Amino acid sequence: MCSAPALDVEPTAGIPTEPADAPPETSQRRVILAGLIGNVMEWYDFAVYGYLATVIGRLFFPDGNPAVSVIAAFGAFAAGFLVRPLGGLVFGRIGDLIGRRHALTLSVLAMAVPTVIMGLLPTYATIGMAAPILIVLLRIVQGLSVGGEYTSSLIFLAEHSRKNRRSQTAVWGMWGATAGCLLGSGVAALVSNLLSDSQLIAWGWRIPFLVGALVAITGFLLRRGIHAEAPACASKRPVRDTFGKHRLSVLKVALLNLSNGVSYYTAFVYSVTYMKSVDKFSEGVALNLNTVSMVVLLAVLPITAWISDRIGRRPLMIAGNLILTFGAIGLFHLMHSSDRMTIFLGEIGFVLAVGLIAGGVVAANVELMPATIRCTGLAFAYNASIGLFGGTTPLIAALLISMTDNPISPAWWVTGTGAISLVTVLFFVRETGHEPLS
Repeated sequence: MCSAPALDVEPTAGIPTEPADAPPETSQRRVILAGLIGNVMEWYDFAVYGYLATVIGRLFFPDGNPAVSVIAAFGAFAAGFLVRPLGGLVFGRIGDLIGRRHALTLSVLAMAVPTVIMGLLPTYATIGMAAPILIVLLRIVQGLSVGGEYTSSLIFLAEHSRKNRRSQTAVWGMWGATAGCLLGSGVAALVSNLLSDSQLIAWGWRIPFLVGALVAITGFLLRRGIHAEAPACASKRPVRDTFGKHRLSVLKVALLNLSNGVSYYTAFVYSVTYMKSVDKFSEGVALNLNTVSMVVLLAVLPITAWISDRIGRRPLMIAGNLILTFGAIGLFHLMHSSDRMTIFLGEIGFVLAVGLIAGGVVAANVELMPATIRCTGLAFAYNASIGLFGGTTPLIAALLISMTDNPISPAWWVTGTGAISLVTVLFFVRETGHEPLS
């Protein structure tokens, strides 16, 4: 049986190092911090764009119809997701052949540089068509980076978790991603609330992008102190084996994550635009509601992960997908309201579904993927699912409303993907929660 790669934490005063199956408390905390910090930074940078989509649409994709500008801005947002499978293959191969740390460190740098450039980029009014072209190119580089970051951190955390706490350790990867989105939402909300609309348009929108550089430096320095190498049994041809010997494992993981990505980006990215363009709330109000919802999810994730380590992965994934399959239309009816509390209840419904699914799927993603191609296989499967379906959700939702003139129509997309993931869990995925990790 292939063993997990060895973990070596660079010596720090008073911090001993031990094998990964019984790490001391301080070492375990550092493992978790190293695993989540990159996700905080990467998802802060990636999410800020989504939260400021209406402003970016006006500045970089000007059009007489505001809806067209928003769709164009989300099109650039989607472009970053569409290249994630390619980024997953690139960084996954690095993780399998060279080591987890190299993939994690390089992905941080590949996100930080485009983010800073984006914060300094001239708008359409200054450089014309070069502005939207550069925005799309920068989003593509960010998408390649994110394709390697999240899954590499999940694998790193799961492979160095304590016995019977795999989900509770791996979930910190998603916790970090959500915290990054929360930080992005909070900074965007702060800027929106403190500045006038004219100030926000003139220069205020740049601040959240430039703040991301500080988080990037922190993540890079922390990860330099962690040495996590590839397992000895790792395939020398991980890309070829991913699409050859292990294509069914890749397909299962991809289908499992359909609803996970769609529900997450519905609740925490598209909902901000929905509240502004459909419910006619201000930027600040929409971001405030979104920020509170994310705080709730951060509280829910450790609880569902704890439950997952005790009763298994499948019950939580089934429960969360049942909510999406049979409740998405009702939740959108709640979100399509002029009352803030009613909208918040709709958001909390999505938070509960996301939290339940995540409690099971974060560890199941790693457990279902063979150790020989774990980084490459999981990176491609997850990013193909999230990139093609989750990341395009804001664009698809905006198009559905534009084509049907029905504000509830995005629920059809959520319902369909929830049903696919539900069938996958029920009939094609075994329980892995109590099995040793190969």
